[in-house]
Amino acid sequence: MSASATSASDAPVLRRGLITISVMLATIMQVLDTTIANVALPDMVGDLDASQDTINWVLTSYIVAAAIATPVTGWLADRFGRRELFLTCIVGFTATSLMCGMAWSLPSMVGFRLLQGLFGASIVPLSQTFLLDINPKEKHGQAMAMWGAGIMVGPIIGPTLGGWLTETLGWRWVFLVNLPIGIIAFLGCVTSLPAVARRARGFDFFGFAMLSLGVGALQLMLDRGAEVDWFSAVEIWIELGLCLTGFWVFTMHLAMNRDTFIDPKIFADRNFLTGLVFIFIIGIILLASLALLPPMLSKLFNHPTILTGLVMAPRGVGTMISMILVGRLVQLIDARVLVVAGLSLTSLSLYMMSGFSPQMDDHLIIWSGVIQGLGLGLVFVPLSTVAFATLPSNFRTDAASLFSLVRNLGSSIGISMVTVLLTRNTQINHSELSQFVNPFNPNLRALSPQAAQGDPSALSTIDQLVNQQALMISYVNDFKLMMVVTLCAIPLALLLRKPKASAGEAPQVHMD
Repeated sequence: MSASATSASDAPVLRRGLITISVMLATIMQVLDTTIANVALPDMVGDLDASQDTINWVLTSYIVAAAIATPVTGWLADRFGRRELFLTCIVGFTATSLMCGMAWSLPSMVGFRLLQGLFGASIVPLSQTFLLDINPKEKHGQAMAMWGAGIMVGPIIGPTLGGWLTETLGWRWVFLVNLPIGIIAFLGCVTSLPAVARRARGFDFFGFAMLSLGVGALQLMLDRGAEVDWFSAVEIWIELGLCLTGFWVFTMHLAMNRDTFIDPKIFADRNFLTGLVFIFIIGIILLASLALLPPMLSKLFNHPTILTGLVMAPRGVGTMISMILVGRLVQLIDARVLVVAGLSLTSLSLYMMSGFSPQMDDHLIIWSGVIQGLGLGLVFVPLSTVAFATLPSNFRTDAASLFSLVRNLGSSIGISMVTVLLTRNTQINHSELSQFVNPFNPNLRALSPQAAQGDPSALSTIDQLVNQQALMISYVNDFKLMMVVTLCAIPLALLLRKPKASAGEAPQVHMD
């Protein structure tokens, strides 16, 4: 390292390019693992000697560990150094991916996934911090476009890539695919990442314990709720009580103490606070819609996994196009205008999705996906830029960890919400539609005289049609709900304010 200190934003263009590529490889690797393993669960059951109920702990352990470890990223970065922490996380995540690919039983897999979640938790917030640090303010929009592309496209291609790997190479390659990516990312980062000066911070163990309790209990409740029928189970009530207790005690602790591991001054920044609300909503819309579409295409349209991925791929194309354009537009157009335009396009796509029917082809699904990708990209980049624009640079790592945590919580809540509504509305719709299946209904007699006369096979066919329509109506209701949530978020854009010309200096780093 040279003895002279220079601003991170003064890094040479080639150095910035290498840092960006290396950091984004690590980010995509981590983000992919939030969805890539989902489709491989059925194949894991036999090899790991697990049941359909217990195999879900492969996902739960990763989600809960990552959620608990994310908020402490800022303290760890200050205590051990951002560069050192990031490199450690890449090595740990890659190594635990190898262990997951070699797992021999369910307990070993859950343990390795737990470690994988702990190591991966800091990768996304640190990558955002690095990209903000190494770029001058006028290029923050383009930097966030690159970062947002990895964050948003990763979950979209995850199920498709996971399905292809599982079908062609086996489920273990869902994890082993991280090895070459992790090695390349590590080599790029170790040769290019600048070292940032460390600063001593005491660790607020009580505050961290309370926040971890709240976040962990919430994630467990959301992940386990559907399996145990929600509030009919004592487990969910216990987790809800622990969640409320943890968040309440942490909030009081944050308000009354100065030496907390998250500086409460962060929440005094209106742009950042509004950005947290927005990213929570984006989390709901992005992953909730991704959670709905694959099973809908499989159950109602009989699409195999590969075709489902191809139908959903244009959504990622729309996002990439939007990211490329908005990275430059954010310098010319008020970010609030871009956010409103993005939310409006997202609402339009959800309105189009509310017109889905089992008799249609894939064109409406593809075009609504492209429009939604364009809309979410228009929101994500200016939001990620403006949320940090008025925040002092010394708060960036803490703020980025909170940004990622709130996005992940929004995703978990959104997925649980639409899944619960889908299940319950399907039952309600089936009950209501079944009332019309009777011998006195002329439409039934015209469609199937045998069913009207009580023929069992004909009635079974009619019941399948009723199930199909009930499920489709439930999907449509979920899309309408997400559309309403998106429309309600538009007025929040008025709370954002334009950043001043100088909103905090970039941190000082030592360049090679």
